[in-house]
Amino acid sequence: MRVVVAPDSFKGSVTAGDAARALARGWLAHRPGDDVRLLPLADGGEGTVDAFAAALPDAERQTVTVPGPDGRPVSAAWLLLPDGAAVLELAQSSGLPLMRRPDPLGAHTYGLGVVARAALAAGATRLVIGLGGSASTDGGAGALHALGLRLHDEGGRDLPLGGAALADLAHLDATDLVPAPPGGVQLLVDVTAPLTGPAGAAAVFGPQKGAQPADVRLLDAALRRFAGLAGGDPDEPGAGAAGGTAYGLAAVWGARIVPGATTIAELVGLADALVGADVVLTGEGRFDETSLTGKVAGSLLDSAASAGVPVGVAAGQVAGPVPASVAAAVSLVELAGSIDAALNGPTTWLAEAGAALSRLLTQRPDGAPRRVRP
Repeated sequence: MRVVVAPDSFKGSVTAGDAARALARGWLAHRPGDDVRLLPLADGGEGTVDAFAAALPDAERQTVTVPGPDGRPVSAAWLLLPDGAAVLELAQSSGLPLMRRPDPLGAHTYGLGVVARAALAAGATRLVIGLGGSASTDGGAGALHALGLRLHDEGGRDLPLGGAALADLAHLDATDLVPAPPGGVQLLVDVTAPLTGPAGAAAVFGPQKGAQPADVRLLDAALRRFAGLAGGDPDEPGAGAAGGTAYGLAAVWGARIVPGATTIAELVGLADALVGADVVLTGEGRFDETSLTGKVAGSLLDSAASAGVPVGVAAGQVAGPVPASVAAAVSLVELAGSIDAALNGPTTWLAEAGAALSRLLTQRPDGAPRRVRP
């Protein structure tokens, strides 16, 4: 059989690449003669660079040390592809796990702009930027500042970094802004949130970054002030991604907001990999109804259905009814016996899940999605 193994990362637990290798190891333990291809995926958040690196072995990995979201130095990796495109990942330069402690008002995206400048200096002619896992709600102002945008208050003074400072924004000066590359900038997002309002960046995602209700109100007002001066379309679906970074880069730098999961799947060649495949395995930390709304698993299910390839899902937890588009589903927590056990040995249980899926998906199907239990 030809098997494609294409999981997302299990956030905070295991990378997409490690998850793919573990699933493949379990499958091959049961069916050692099968042709198994690894194609780890991402939706624009954590693991985006690794997904491209795994799919495109000719890509050149670079690293650069940049100011993290709280100013402390961090090492961020990016890829230069053979066609001149560079792949960046906000999570590596400005992600929430990089913070020593939450700082919803002062965290920033300056490091992302430094990575972008490094990619352009290395000759990148197009940028693909994964937006996800941000520590800040600064509308991308920090990244734009690193790219040369000046943000001034009423007295003409430079604003400090952080979303809260945008409340004092009075003037934008793009004189020294580095031009976007000739091939443009794609922003990979996995949300459809607008910049502001009850469904916006501050209201929906601010609390995850430590924002209290008063902080949310301040940040939302600050983002509105930024939008009033930067223009663009703050109501565009996805503008609120990564604390509004999608909005800022789109409004000021002309970047284009695109769905992360489907775009990455296209760029790494998922459609070609599915041609002639007998089965595809995917996975994520939690598989539930939200998995079908723009995330890796939902996007892959659509692609596999179009190609007529059955799908097996391995997830940390499988919640709710399994949709008919899933041929078999395996929960790591159910295999391991507890959440703690699954978290303490994710690759071990992913290998067990791969073996379980190999048995389920090579038996005579009964037409109903199935979930394996211990």
